Amino acid sequence: MDIKDKVALITGTRRIGSVVAVELARRGADVVLGYNRSREEAEAAAMQIRALGRKALAIQADVSKGSEVQSLVSRVVGEFGRVDVLVNMASIYRSKPFGETTEQDWNGNMDVNLKSAFLCAQAVAPVMKANGGGRIINFADWIAASGRPRYKGYVPYYVSKAGVVGLTESLALELASDQILVNAIAPGPILAPPDLTEEEDREVRKATPLGRWGGEIEIAKAVVSLIETDFITGECIRVDGGRHVH
Repeated sequence: MDIKDKVALITGTRRIGSVVAVELARRGADVVLGYNRSREEAEAAAMQIRALGRKALAIQADVSKGSEVQSLVSRVVGEFGRVDVLVNMASIYRSKPFGETTEQDWNGNMDVNLKSAFLCAQAVAPVMKANGGGRIINFADWIAASGRPRYKGYVPYYVSKAGVVGLTESLALELASDQILVNAIAPGPILAPPDLTEEEDREVRKATPLGRWGGEIEIAKAVVSLIETDFITGECIRVDGGRHVH
């Protein structure tokens, strides 16, 4: 698929999502940035996109709720007439010991990390089908994509991201006849958390064969490649600097 003049909907536009949005605009796409709480970042990215000569909308929505997802997609279709690309980046990532993990913690991870991707895909699929096809890109995690947990304290998160891999494969089969290609990206060490200590930073670099953090642009490159491909579907691509082979 040629990205030029296509319409992309990105959920979760904080940090990496904003970079992805701007990169798609650089390649000629109009972009809708769905955000929950990060309004300033979404609006800033929208301004960058408009400065590139493309259309942009920043729309608030809790994508873990079906009614808000339907409203979001309806507004996008109302403004642009189509949705060609869906990038499901909305996610939460928190550590908590298993014994202290609550039902609310579990539901929060499942709702934001997994259910939102299902709801958004279900909402855009008929629109994509009507326009001859499209691309759906979900976001897993390099650990979940590697098939086994590596760190304690992330039970709901790990399970939700493993579910994203399963959802991606299932949707790829379900939507292939409509020419909707569905893939996932599983990021590794892309951006250092703001509260990371120097010692923790060294540990991450040491555990990553390429010896560095990837940077947001590497995710944007992966998104672009999965939009442009016409024959890859049902895949989960790790963007992790070789972390999974360490």
